[in-house]
Amino acid sequence: MTYLRLIVSSLGAMLIVATGARAEPPKAAVFDFQLADLGSQEPTDADKARLKPLSDQLRSLLKESARYEIVSTDPVREDVAKGSNLRRCNGCAEEYAKKLGADVAITGEIQKVSNLILNINVYVKDLRSDKAEQAYSVDIRGDNDVSFDRGVKYLVKNSMPPAP
Repeated sequence: MTYLRLIVSSLGAMLIVATGARAEPPKAAVFDFQLADLGSQEPTDADKARLKPLSDQLRSLLKESARYEIVSTDPVREDVAKGSNLRRCNGCAEEYAKKLGADVAITGEIQKVSNLILNINVYVKDLRSDKAEQAYSVDIRGDNDVSFDRGVKYLVKNSMPPAP
């Protein structure tokens, strides 16, 4: 009977240790949001001013969700600013992310259909696999900070799955 107790208690201890261990989240380079082609509309100062705070909010929400370890994109910020749009540069976001030691490249764009209808689009590319880039989108109503705040929160909470 003592031998059986020893086995059961050893198995229980191993189970506690195994369930307590968590894999490290993948490192993600989360680039600042950019504006999608607005067609004939020129971006307003408010459109441009919203990008950095919205990007910081996305980074913060992803970090708080424990999906990713966020790596700084500051070392490539100038290169990104000099280059073309991250959505149309034939993989430059992935190259920047690799340079930063990231496992995942996350880009985003704001699509302004009108002053009432806007889209927040986030694209996630796992650099460790051959999987296609995943796209997540939320439509918002209202070109204001409250709508964008709620939209990004909704996107992270309800649309984006756990980290790859």
